[in-house]
Amino acid sequence: MSTDPLAAADDLNALMRASRTEVRSDPQLEALTLAVIANLPVLLWGEPGIGKSAGLEQLARGLGVPLETVIASVHEPSDFAGLPIVGADPAVTGVPMAPPDWAVRLAGAGRGLIFFDELSSAPPAVQAALLRVVLERRVGSLTLPEPVRVVAAANPPSSAADGWHLSPPLANRFVHLRWTHDPRTVARGMAGTWPAVPVPKVDPAKASSAVARARGVVSGFLTARPGLAHHLPPDAEARGGAWPSPRTWEMALRLLAAGYATGAGREAVSAAVVGAVGDGAGIELLSYLQELDLPDPDRVLVNPDAFALPERGDRQLAFLTAVVAAVQGELTRERWEAGWAVLAKAVDAGVPDVAARAATDLAALRDPAWPVPAAIDGFMDLLHLSGAL
Repeated sequence: MSTDPLAAADDLNALMRASRTEVRSDPQLEALTLAVIANLPVLLWGEPGIGKSAGLEQLARGLGVPLETVIASVHEPSDFAGLPIVGADPAVTGVPMAPPDWAVRLAGAGRGLIFFDELSSAPPAVQAALLRVVLERRVGSLTLPEPVRVVAAANPPSSAADGWHLSPPLANRFVHLRWTHDPRTVARGMAGTWPAVPVPKVDPAKASSAVARARGVVSGFLTARPGLAHHLPPDAEARGGAWPSPRTWEMALRLLAAGYATGAGREAVSAAVVGAVGDGAGIELLSYLQELDLPDPDRVLVNPDAFALPERGDRQLAFLTAVVAAVQGELTRERWEAGWAVLAKAVDAGVPDVAARAATDLAALRDPAWPVPAAIDGFMDLLHLSGAL
């Protein structure tokens, strides 16, 4: 028996760390994974000590990538902008900005997660320096590889030490996720069993259809609700969260595509979309999405004659947009001609105006060597006026 009191204490602590895991779903971790898959910066909002860092560690293990954690609140702006290194002749070579060690390690690995913790406790000058890391992936003179994902965490200003609201330019570049804890999970963990959450993975066979469906949904929604394309909240606290802008609608589009391609649960997709464009616009989009129930455009292109055009105008517009996006994603003469067969159903239904924009976009995809199909006849006048033919 060891007489070293610290050795005995270490043995006790090792026993305390021993635990087992059980597979369990977790919508908030699934939503975080969707943002990481879509390569969008994501910001976790939650009270201190509820497992934000543990969630990142589990995600990094599930993806098989390194994780670098940086406490934003204890750094200076130069830690992200880089420190100047004066060479032999600055007038000729310039003055490069040396990146920090964590950025060098991630660049060397070629992939990974960078976790900026306590973001809301960082002063505005540090947030401004971080803006370039998030926007351009630049740290000093170093560019982080594309497979490096950016995740941050923040405590609400009310519970953060010297908390600050995020600046609107920085806030609008994140997917904002609310991070909470489940008391039952904590209780079971204290008994020695913690959840192991499966990481959603993209199904390559679904990728093209997923992008097309997402484009149809978001484009159709913004056509019906143009006032939601951009809305800067009036108060500082709301501007430091999620709100709709062309940038965040692009984020919502990518999140929807990731959700379709991974088969993610509705709750996770909902949290991710609301985290991109905010509560009001996000809830409206989700309601619109639930009512649409669009068919798979790739399946329709395989057999367009068996497809019946939806009766509602908003569903028609969203689906025809998705069809053109699907053709563009995998452009062949057969799929291009099948796209015209689908659009012709709008002429047959007496609503050619609904398909006008889709027809113009589809015509622009034509290879000059392809003959003009008969299904295009109903749009000839429109296409000649637009210069597409």
